[in-house]
Amino acid sequence: MSPFIDRFPNASRRGVLAGGISCFASLDACSTAAAGEEANGATLALASGRVDSVITSDGAQIVYKDWGAKSPQPIVFHHGWPLSSDDWETQMLFFLSKGYRVIAHDRRGHGRSDPVSEGHDMDRYAEDVAAVVEQLDLRNAIHVGHSTGGGEAARYVARHGGSRVAKLVLIGAVPPLMLKTEANPGGLPIAAFDDLRSQLAANRSEFYFNFASGPFYGFNRPGAKPSKAVIWNWWRQGMTGSAKAHYDGVKAFSQTDFTEDLKAIAAPTLVLHGGDDQIVPVAASAPLSARMLRRSVLKIYDGLPHGVCTTHADIVNAEIFSFISA
Repeated sequence: MSPFIDRFPNASRRGVLAGGISCFASLDACSTAAAGEEANGATLALASGRVDSVITSDGAQIVYKDWGAKSPQPIVFHHGWPLSSDDWETQMLFFLSKGYRVIAHDRRGHGRSDPVSEGHDMDRYAEDVAAVVEQLDLRNAIHVGHSTGGGEAARYVARHGGSRVAKLVLIGAVPPLMLKTEANPGGLPIAAFDDLRSQLAANRSEFYFNFASGPFYGFNRPGAKPSKAVIWNWWRQGMTGSAKAHYDGVKAFSQTDFTEDLKAIAAPTLVLHGGDDQIVPVAASAPLSARMLRRSVLKIYDGLPHGVCTTHADIVNAEIFSFISA
């Protein structure tokens, strides 16, 4: 029996995730039912209105939000698995009010972006980000990534960012490596990720509901007060994306080694993590990443969960704002 399942005494094994897996973020309910035509090669008309997008080199359409004036310093947000840019709306509105330009995209196979069959790996994720950045000609940008999005952001900054990047923020992020190996004995066993895939394949809807109801936000902890709205919003976002993309994405976030990416990043980096993160255990992530980075600030919040950007947005927003405005 997985130690993760022990935290759910009244739930079936299928209903919860094994071990402490990686993270995730949000989507829009009426999204993939796109209605309309491309305009200028970059805009897709959806039933809910016009949404900006970019066509990647392999033909995938990546949808993004771009809010605010074009001249202020841009902040690019990278969401977690299996969610979408919707997960960042609290942060986007906050930093928009502070005078920044804010951008967030739906990863391929997530949210409103194309549910393509291939390309669900960190190299392709980073290339998709580069396509968005280049189309918008973003410079002096700050990149903020949560969980899987932290891995995506780290790979983008290391391989594509160059002079376009000013700073990086990693929150509950999967680097340097989630999987347990001889070189990474503190990681999680492959069985934990195999179990995640099997639950997703068996009943994705039930699995996502139970995951959001329990460990993601720490709602399974004694004294916690679960929010139905938060749980259903997480479920909504997850179910909007592609099951194939989410299934393949498990390998991307769990088995990608970001060690060389972290060592290559020259931009000042803020590393934030919840001390009670049940998804990406802090001991094998944040402190190790901070040591590998050239210029890092490490912040660990005792008792806070993986979904800290939602449960404690005031703390997260203040820490990011302090770091990027210094």
